[in-house]
Amino acid sequence: MIANVAASRGGAAEGGDAVLRRIDHLVYATPDLALGVDTAEKLFGVHATPGGQHPGEGTRNALIALGPATYFEIIGPDPEQPRPERGRRFGIDEIKIPRLTTWVAKGTDLETFATGAAARGVNLGAVIPGSRKRPDGVVLSWHYTDPRVVLADRLVPYFIDWGASPHPSATAAKGVTLRSLRAEHPEAGQVQRMLRQLGLELAVSQGTRPALIAEFDSPKGHVQLSSDP
Repeated sequence: MIANVAASRGGAAEGGDAVLRRIDHLVYATPDLALGVDTAEKLFGVHATPGGQHPGEGTRNALIALGPATYFEIIGPDPEQPRPERGRRFGIDEIKIPRLTTWVAKGTDLETFATGAAARGVNLGAVIPGSRKRPDGVVLSWHYTDPRVVLADRLVPYFIDWGASPHPSATAAKGVTLRSLRAEHPEAGQVQRMLRQLGLELAVSQGTRPALIAEFDSPKGHVQLSSDP
């Protein structure tokens, strides 16, 4: 499997490297945060660093760095917060097992970017603020396009701008590297066009079901995760 991954990346290195540079983080949603952390540790051999609460969203997270400015976010219900009336993001209230859910792209000047995307037919929703406090008391703040907007079965990411805040990967557990990210979809051509309207080079191939597929190097070797269990 590792040899096959290396061969496939060699054939499309430019597009693969381009999309890896745009990834801010991958979202790994779980019905229980401790379960998600434990599952990820069994997969990768790395114990995720506690992140913090998302006020008003009913969730909290834990993180594993995937590079100098990319990370793996494990996100689940926060027992110290009530379930929001509109439900938790990423379908957390409905899922039964931890799963790769979506990806998040780096962005700047998001208001202008989202307006331009809408003019090209891709509605990313409103640009909204977010924040959380790290266990050491440092408050991280950011702006992002609305994560509740689902496009192409979550194969089209939302975008985030950390502004002056330190990037979460700086304090996240180390040891895992993201090697590739690709997608499959029954309407691959349409999804690919939408991504390109956003300046993203994520490879999308024809598939019977939507799937986001990530491949990693870790202390436990090569790991592949798919959003289609």
